[in-house]
Amino acid sequence: MDLSEVSTHIRAGFDAKTSARDIGLAASRNAVRSCGNAIRALHRYEQEAAEKLLGEARSHLDEARDALSDHPDILHAGFIHDAEKEYAEARITHALVTGADFPDPASLQVPPSAFLKGMAEAIGELRRHILDLMRHRELKRCEELLGAMDDMYYVLTSMDYPDGITFGLRRLTDVARGIIERTRGDFTTSAIQSSLHDALEAHTKIIEDSSEA
Repeated sequence: MDLSEVSTHIRAGFDAKTSARDIGLAASRNAVRSCGNAIRALHRYEQEAAEKLLGEARSHLDEARDALSDHPDILHAGFIHDAEKEYAEARITHALVTGADFPDPASLQVPPSAFLKGMAEAIGELRRHILDLMRHRELKRCEELLGAMDDMYYVLTSMDYPDGITFGLRRLTDVARGIIERTRGDFTTSAIQSSLHDALEAHTKIIEDSSEA
């Protein structure tokens, strides 16, 4: 019994799949790296650099999906989904920090599950941005972003589906709730401190004006 032709055919298929997987893994890692760097650039208020990195992330993600288009079992193995989630997180964070239009799954070309998980994790990045705004006493903007946090959280809690459908969204939603509660507490403290600071400054000015008179 000669199985050489069969084994050659199988080996060729595995070689092609392995090559595509290697390309997909490398491209998805590059996409994740670009997303992380884009978010860091946003926190440094380097908007132009962030937008460039987001474009790179999109290109890497497209490369990964193109490489695996003929291998759906690898395409849906999980690492592409993780890269799509990171891309959604970065794009949502960008929209919230810069005031750009809020994206949706279709515009980002990511599945709803990856989009929602990215939204949940963007809440953590938004907390970091809000804390920075508090240090600069930009409390009005903080309050606006807290409202955005609440809006996203309400969407997340409305997705009451099994984890097999949402791929672990419930756990991320619970984490997001804790982040929002801590951020709101920090904002309240910051607002009180700001009011006290303003009151002290006003009182000091009154005393100075009285002494000059």
